[in-house]
Amino acid sequence: MRPVPASAGSALRTWTRHTLPTSSSSSPSTTRLVGVTASNVPQRRTVSGAESQAASSFESPFAPATKGAPRYDTHKIPSFKNYASKNSEISNRVFQYFAAGSMGLLAAAGAKNTVQDFLQNMSASADVLAQAKVEVDLNSIPEGKNVIIKWRGKPVFIRHRTEDEIKEAESVSLSVLRDPQKDEDRVKKPEWLIMLGVCTHLGCVPIGEAGDFGGWFCPCHGSHYDISGRVRKGPAPLNLEVPEYDFPEEGALVIG
Repeated sequence: MRPVPASAGSALRTWTRHTLPTSSSSSPSTTRLVGVTASNVPQRRTVSGAESQAASSFESPFAPATKGAPRYDTHKIPSFKNYASKNSEISNRVFQYFAAGSMGLLAAAGAKNTVQDFLQNMSASADVLAQAKVEVDLNSIPEGKNVIIKWRGKPVFIRHRTEDEIKEAESVSLSVLRDPQKDEDRVKKPEWLIMLGVCTHLGCVPIGEAGDFGGWFCPCHGSHYDISGRVRKGPAPLNLEVPEYDFPEEGALVIG
């Protein structure tokens, strides 16, 4: 062990001679002792049973009804006889089936009405259905003339062709056509030519009885169509479109 220096030893002796400070009422030679009593220690407040019941509104179902009565057994299942139905089991079962069936019927009716309303909103309106088909009286169109009608917002050309026009359309060779198609494939009756009046280039409306081939001519970009509505010259890539149509009776035409 290392020896303590003399200077450190003298300082230690001087420090041990000092006494703790005391109050003015006590003598200088006595040291103030702080006593630890029960009053200095914080005590936990004891709450009586009456105060506990007043502070809490919860009443245990297993607590005795009166003071001194035996406590309920917590393992015993309480009785629910007061809540049981007075009717027989068959009557209760019939009522449950009736209630379940009624709710199912109401749910099915609500679902049916919802689907029906949705389909009605999604279906075409009356004005659209009216334009879905157009009936035309062909007896009012003389031979060699064009008639333009509106169908689904588009113009439709109806041409009553002459015998010479029919022969001319049938005599064209398919090799000279940009969109090869026979005349007999474009008509159901040779004398009646029905097609959409929309140019296949950019959607313009061609002029009837014009052009280099006696059919239709589109002045917007110079497309020429023959008497069968087939493109013969210009930038149009395809022939004029033929819509769905039928002849329900003689002298009547239905488009659509």
